[in-house]
Amino acid sequence: MLKHRINQLCLWGGESCTNPSRSLRWICLKNPACCCSSLHSWMDYWLRELEGKQAHDPLLIERMKKSSESSSCSRERCVWVPGAVIVGAGPSGLATAAYLKEKGVPSLILERSNCIASLWQLKTYDRLHLHLPKQFCELPLMGFPCDFPTYPTKQQFIHYLETYAERFAIRPRFNETVRHAEFDATLGFWKVRSFNEREVATEFLCRWLIVATGENAEAVLPQIEGMGDFSGTVKHTSLYKSGEEFRGKTVLVVGCGNSGMEVCLDLCNHNATPSLVVRDTVRTHFLSFSLSFKKHGQQILVVFKK
Repeated sequence: MLKHRINQLCLWGGESCTNPSRSLRWICLKNPACCCSSLHSWMDYWLRELEGKQAHDPLLIERMKKSSESSSCSRERCVWVPGAVIVGAGPSGLATAAYLKEKGVPSLILERSNCIASLWQLKTYDRLHLHLPKQFCELPLMGFPCDFPTYPTKQQFIHYLETYAERFAIRPRFNETVRHAEFDATLGFWKVRSFNEREVATEFLCRWLIVATGENAEAVLPQIEGMGDFSGTVKHTSLYKSGEEFRGKTVLVVGCGNSGMEVCLDLCNHNATPSLVVRDTVRTHFLSFSLSFKKHGQQILVVFKK
């Protein structure tokens, strides 16, 4: 799945693109060899053009001088990135960096956490396994070890990602939270503002911006009527680690996606009594539920409530 998603990432470009907004250019990564030479030629072209503007455009020189003075006053520094800035050090961000590096295109990953794959390392439950066979989840250029099971565990997948980063010498810049990015049409480059843990800002100047923050980076906890009057524990799955803390208790799980299903199984394994609330029809959900737990060789009884 991740291997296929990487083919759909985009590189954010500038004035030379055909998009009406003149701020977006899509580059297919399915065959990077066909676009690698273009990447380098675009970079060389824009660098030469920037040098020409700096040498012959007094207004631009004055503008850059004022920008530099303003940055100095606000403790903000500017860093030139000779390639792409990638936001997010998850599987997609790592795969993009490795693929670009393989083709000679440098990049810098900015990660707001203190580790790679922070969602996997910090916001997942202990018994988590990949929900798809490993051949559908491997990153490009490096497959899973042969001795890994069909459905690798959370720890095995994290080890795989760390090995992947080491193999391609990917060194993200951690504790950097990107809060603003804009394309400067005058310079022909992206300006990406990031803040570290001390709230010190850095402006990264780059030709391409790649956003690989994922679709589950932020927890969504809906406000359900009566939740404020509930005296028990209300917890999002990103904070759930193990069913041990709910041993002997009755638990209501809201949602029957992959996480809801596996949390119910984990609760049963720890002698809790879970019930599962399903918002939509149960036919397709029950099918995915059966397939989801068939690989673990276990069955549980779930009460579906409409």
